[in-house]
Amino acid sequence: MTIDHPHHYKLNKLSSLRLALLLTAFGMVIEFAGGIFSNSLALVSDAWHMLTHLFALSMSYFAIILTLRPATKKRTYGLYRAEILAAFINGLALLLVAAYLVYEAVSRFTSPKEIKIWEMLFVAGFGLAINGATTVLLFKAGTHDLNIKSAFLHEIGDMISSIAVVSAGAMILYTKNYIFDPILALFICILIVIWAVKLLVDSGNILLEATPKHLDIDEMAEALKNEIKGVHEVHHIHAWTIASSMYALTAHIVIEDCHVSKANEILVKINALLKSRFHIEHTNIQFECLVKKIQ
Repeated sequence: MTIDHPHHYKLNKLSSLRLALLLTAFGMVIEFAGGIFSNSLALVSDAWHMLTHLFALSMSYFAIILTLRPATKKRTYGLYRAEILAAFINGLALLLVAAYLVYEAVSRFTSPKEIKIWEMLFVAGFGLAINGATTVLLFKAGTHDLNIKSAFLHEIGDMISSIAVVSAGAMILYTKNYIFDPILALFICILIVIWAVKLLVDSGNILLEATPKHLDIDEMAEALKNEIKGVHEVHHIHAWTIASSMYALTAHIVIEDCHVSKANEILVKINALLKSRFHIEHTNIQFECLVKKIQ
């Protein structure tokens, strides 16, 4: 069966990512400038945080461009896996971001510096608005796609980071205690690590061609045997994920000796069941003849 991902869906994702890139780049420049002006290490570090997300969004953007290229004789599935590779690299980048934030938090515990609070709050609020708009944009683009999901998680982390900066600024303003900044930074690190690990596990399983997590192989085999007349046994089953929401399967199906037309009818029913119940559209089924025992 051929792969037929809707072209317009990819173009919509490109449009959303392009706008997210522009918004993130604009917010990053503003936070860099605001951080230097207000002497806020929190703003400067958050701007660096946004830079890593700008890099992640760029990878996701170009990964989709690669998937729009047609399949070739050397790459018969095309470049769909580029999205998963981008998701995996983005997960690693999230861990690096978390490590950097931990380092910054420890530094603020040991050597807090006076900052211009009102300037910090204004710029942090602006950055929060930018991150919020970008997060909503990517959520609407579809977080079921691992590539978009990786970019979305980056933006979630950035948005929470901006919330932490705003919250820290407000607490410092009223308490004159700089300890709230590193405490919130460490909390952000925990969230980012949780998301990064989940993203790495999901994308890593796909790259290692693990069975899709929604699929129970035994349940599927029983459904084929019990619900499709003519199927006697199912074995040598291999199922994997090509890319986000694209599943493939190969299997040996034991049927009785029959005409090719009859075997084709069984094949049509098998593919219909796999598609409707188990969301598998790309199959390679090999029939085997039932061997009757001699009495």
